[in-house]
This record gives sequence, structure tokens and C-alpha cells, in this order.
Amino acid sequence: MPPSLQALLLFVHLLAAVVWVGGMVFAHFVMRPAAIEVLEPPRRLPLLAAALGRFFRLVTAAVVAIVASGLALMGHVGFARAPLGWHVMLATGLVMAGVFVYLYAALWPRLREAVAQAQWPVAAAALDKIRRLVFFNLCLGVATLAAAVSVRAG
Repeated sequence: MPPSLQALLLFVHLLAAVVWVGGMVFAHFVMRPAAIEVLEPPRRLPLLAAALGRFFRLVTAAVVAIVASGLALMGHVGFARAPLGWHVMLATGLVMAGVFVYLYAALWPRLREAVAQAQWPVAAAALDKIRRLVFFNLCLGVATLAAAVSVRAG
């Protein structure tokens, strides 16, 4: 693989990870607490649902970019010769992607429908499940970043 292609794939991989993990940090620690602080549920839940819709579209692109670039980079080196940290990144990344697919395919439609019907308790319950899984994915994302750094530091 030419060094310029390798550098491009690494850039795409890192940029997509920044979008995904950084977005989860923003959603969990900034957007949601601020919305809770200043808005009542009938205003807060539609705002958070709209923000998540935009974020989930970005995450969809990020997941595709991360998986494609990661597999291309790992395939170039070979799975057997790849450092342990790369295998950890692959494993945690695939779990994260699976969690995201569940969020997007199962919980996100439930939240949208409840908000559209003004069923605030149902919307709040769906949003809470999403919040918990986003936090889980955020923890996995931090572990993935630690695995990436361990490869570079070694």
C-alpha cells in the first residue's frame, strides 16, 4: 500500500472516530444536561430527538468509514501480524457498531414515534435507554482509543 494511501486511510479512520466519540461526549455531558436544565419535557424531548437524528446520520457515515478504513489498514498488514491493540480496536469497534445499529434500528424509531405522538413518558423512557447505550459506547470508545495509543506507544 502506498504511504499516501495509508496516511489517507489513517486520517479518515481518526476523523471518523473523533466525530463519533466526540459527539457522544457532547451529547452525554453537554447537550442533555443543558436541555434538562432549561427545558420542560414537551420542549426538551423534541430537541434531543432532532439532535440525535442529525448525530446518528453522522455516526452512520463514521461507522462505515471506520470499519472500511480499519479493515483496509489491517488487511494490508495482515491479521496475523497486526499488533494486539489493533485486534482490541477491531473487537471493541465491532461491538460499538452493533450497539449503534441497535440504537438506530430499534430505539431511535421508538423515540421519534413517541415524540411525534407527544407521548412524553414513552419518549423519555426511549431516550433514557439511548442515553445508557451511548454512555456504554462512549466507554468502549475510550477503551478503543487506549488500545490505539498502546500500539503507538509500544
